[in-house]
Amino acid sequence: MTNKSFFLFLMAFLIFGKTSAQEVLYLEKDQAAGNGSIQQLDWIVGYWSGTGLGGECDELWLPAQDNSMVGTFRFMMNGSLIFSEYMNMVEEDGKLFLKLKHFNRDLSAWEAKEEWTIFKFIKTENQTAYFSGITFHRDGDELILKLALTNDGVKSIEEFRYKKTGL
Repeated sequence: MTNKSFFLFLMAFLIFGKTSAQEVLYLEKDQAAGNGSIQQLDWIVGYWSGTGLGGECDELWLPAQDNSMVGTFRFMMNGSLIFSEYMNMVEEDGKLFLKLKHFNRDLSAWEAKEEWTIFKFIKTENQTAYFSGITFHRDGDELILKLALTNDGVKSIEEFRYKKTGL
């Protein structure tokens, strides 16, 4: 699969309609992000390794500082880097957002310089965080992400399964 195919597959992150998957919640485009504190998400901190999108994935989240939690994501397929992400969970005026920038293996960005892919926070329930279009759920040393995607007009939920590992 080419980088362009992955780009088209993944750039439809924000789905603002309903799908059959109850584990992913959505806000309308004009709805504000939910109130929350970055400290509510401290259970996500760590190095996570697993699978998703038919390949191998690594995700690393640093502890919160200055109302944000910075992370990075790497997607490998057949031993080759396909793309990576720079991620920031940020608390702004009492509201939470997950902001992403995607990069090809040569570090060329998918988003324009000033643009981010943004997921608005909805709520947390224990160790589950719901953002519009993506859900993070921790169960012990396992982290499960459910991501809403649209590819060629077909809506789906992609599941990422990680185990907490040491560096």
